[in-house]
Amino acid sequence: MWYILKSAEQGWSYRVLHHQIELQAHTIFGALPNNFAQLLPPLDSDLARQIFKDEYIFDFISQDEKRKETELEKELVDNITQFLLALGKGFAYVGRQYHLEVGGQDFYIDLLFYHFKLRCFIVIELKVDDFKPEYVGKLNFYLSAVDDLLKQDADKESIGLLLCKSKNDVIVEYALRKMDRPMGVASYQLTKQIPEELKNNLPSEAELKKLLKKKK
Repeated sequence: MWYILKSAEQGWSYRVLHHQIELQAHTIFGALPNNFAQLLPPLDSDLARQIFKDEYIFDFISQDEKRKETELEKELVDNITQFLLALGKGFAYVGRQYHLEVGGQDFYIDLLFYHFKLRCFIVIELKVDDFKPEYVGKLNFYLSAVDDLLKQDADKESIGLLLCKSKNDVIVEYALRKMDRPMGVASYQLTKQIPEELKNNLPSEAELKKLLKKKK
């Protein structure tokens, strides 16, 4: 039933629906740690929680280890159509490394979007390592700057999304508790993990090497 309702709401094609079922999307929508309820009106808070995911699967980009945020940014923007599908309906791409001048200094937002249903800017910060509490301070700063410099009268308060390689939800909750801008923290994968029940049936690395040597 969840997938039927989401398909009607999001306008998913058969291919997109099939992909969402494979990713078990019902387990990751609305589950990310956030401070929306404390900082947004109830209707906006509920909508934001429904839109953002706890984990994003970017299986359309290369799976080698990303050592720099800029490498991940570039691949996401190079595959912007698939990236928008991963984010969900309503996101409009504004820019990468979006320039802001604050106090005579230059700052650059990793990725900037606008969401037509939320009617606000979405600031996305990418991190190729595990979540650290200090990351939310930087995102909080960017949200304040976007609201002052870009937000129009018809726009609502900007929302931040911090994407990390992994996160501890308890630490995230503590880090978000005193922040005064709405934001959530999600993790990402470059490929979907193999279910535990299948891992035991797959050959080990040593077995694969042994098999390859035999074939030679």
